[in-house]
Amino acid sequence: MRVKICGITRPEDAQFAEQQGADAIGVVVFSGGVSPRVVGAEKAREIFAAVGPFTTTVAVSHTKSEEDLLQMIALHPHAIQISHPFRFDEAPGVRIIRVIGRGDPLPEDCDAVIVDDSHGKGRVFDLSYARGTVRRSTVPVILAGGLTPENVGEAIHRVRPYAVDVASGVESSPGIKDRKKVSAFIATCRSA
Repeated sequence: MRVKICGITRPEDAQFAEQQGADAIGVVVFSGGVSPRVVGAEKAREIFAAVGPFTTTVAVSHTKSEEDLLQMIALHPHAIQISHPFRFDEAPGVRIIRVIGRGDPLPEDCDAVIVDDSHGKGRVFDLSYARGTVRRSTVPVILAGGLTPENVGEAIHRVRPYAVDVASGVESSPGIKDRKKVSAFIATCRSA
């Protein structure tokens, strides 16, 4: 099972997640609203530079601004994660992960989708919607929303996603990762 630790705000948290076996780290660059996990472009560069070349870096945003989108791409992450339905006239040079929830159309113009009804607010996912999305999608489906070390194993068994994505479920406070929770989350995912 692939694991993304998201909402990273400090290089040392990114390094720890990588050491524990995380496949990807997510950094919220622009929120499109209020988020305690927003770090901005300069800090995002620092966090991305803290991990090795085999750890996928993801610039995350709920922005609706084209300018913000261009700044995210300019960071040269491996992928960008967006919830606004931006359209690309030409290939942006990074992989596109689109966030969807119930009622959203299933996009095909992306490399993966994240099923997260709460759009990054940590509310528990809808099981039937998530399972249906996995069955219907032509691209990999990543499960997010309310995951914790205690419930991720069952979620993996019931949904069978390509990957799981966690932020608040492994924190000691907003934006600060709890090392024991990160370790437990990744270990549970690996044994699921």
